Amino acid sequence: MSAFSETDILVIGAGPGGSVAASVANLNGLKVRVIEKARFPRFVIGESLLPRCMDALEKADLLGAIEECGFQKKYGAKFIRDGKVCEFSFSDQYTDGHTWTWQVPRSEFDHKLITEVAKKGVQVEFERSVTGIEFDEDHALVTTENEAGEKEVIKAGFVIDSSGYGRVLPRLLNLDKPSNLPPRKSVFMHVKDAKRTEGAASDVITIIDHKPGVWVWVIPFSNGNCSVGFVGDPDYFDTFEGDEMEKFKTMIDSVDFTRERFKDIPYLWDAPKVLSGYAISTLKFYDKHFALTGNAAEFLDPVFSSGVTFAMESGVRAAELACRQLKGEEVNWKKDYEDYILDGVNVFRSYVMAWYDGSLQDIFFAKTSNPEIKSMICSVLAGYVWDKTNYYVKEHGHAIHTLSGIVRMYG
Repeated sequence: MSAFSETDILVIGAGPGGSVAASVANLNGLKVRVIEKARFPRFVIGESLLPRCMDALEKADLLGAIEECGFQKKYGAKFIRDGKVCEFSFSDQYTDGHTWTWQVPRSEFDHKLITEVAKKGVQVEFERSVTGIEFDEDHALVTTENEAGEKEVIKAGFVIDSSGYGRVLPRLLNLDKPSNLPPRKSVFMHVKDAKRTEGAASDVITIIDHKPGVWVWVIPFSNGNCSVGFVGDPDYFDTFEGDEMEKFKTMIDSVDFTRERFKDIPYLWDAPKVLSGYAISTLKFYDKHFALTGNAAEFLDPVFSSGVTFAMESGVRAAELACRQLKGEEVNWKKDYEDYILDGVNVFRSYVMAWYDGSLQDIFFAKTSNPEIKSMICSVLAGYVWDKTNYYVKEHGHAIHTLSGIVRMYG
């Protein structure tokens, strides 16, 4: 016989989206429970935050706790191609917002967030999985099971799915929908950043445009380590010989920047980690008794580090709306949640597509640049993709390609 419990809001997943959602709901005076399949701390990718994340951390009353951790502060982004460099400083962005954020080992960052949420009085349980869900007129009935095989049915007024790549509710409710982005693969490693110097710019993420459709990330951490990853068409990775570690070392040697900085330095894992086929969407973002957040709803591509931003933004928004609904207010989930989140997703989708077709590189590495235009694009890279006073947000569907065409014509 299964155990039975009740809560106002059940959050599935203890990552950043789940943590901010749980904290916001708790601040609104509702009974909240978080269940997480894994045992924390655990590794996950998505290590370079965007300044927009700071807004979500503030709303969730979690910003102060993260400030105590000493994570590497991030003030911008650097793009490199064939020796040319394009730098963005978040202090120069068009939108009035935060001008810095952090680069974080996610095992430490996520663990700190959910620990603070538990300190606020939220019930958090690890190593408990969702195995089924049903709905009645007023509740969701969520069947769960822990590592010992003990089952529990949780009756919740609302469920927020922040399960990330696990995509719990899309899987159970058959909501998965293919992305319009082609499949890509990421291969990455943590290394000892022994050759880091002041000139290596530890306070930015470096993105190297290696060859068409293939790019490299370099994310320095405050602990002296660094995350290095290669992203591209799956066929690119088949061109290398040997085992996974030998392939990764060959990739490191194939790029001037990474060869100079990471050749013959200690690797911190026995083999690189691989993530593939990650771009995915969903048939619906919400229903009467649930909302999907972050990667559980849609994931685009890692190139502009938007994943954690969308996880937190959607986590906060879903929690705010769920609290209003449970307190008896009418909530327009289509307008205030799905349309809102998709507005931001679609801006980043345009920029991801423009990166892979080379339009953004035309702009980034042009001989001259317009400071006003650069500040507007900088705001997008900072995550402020809901500011429709920004022309390069409002007209994202064609603005980048129009500008790229002008650059190609006139240099």
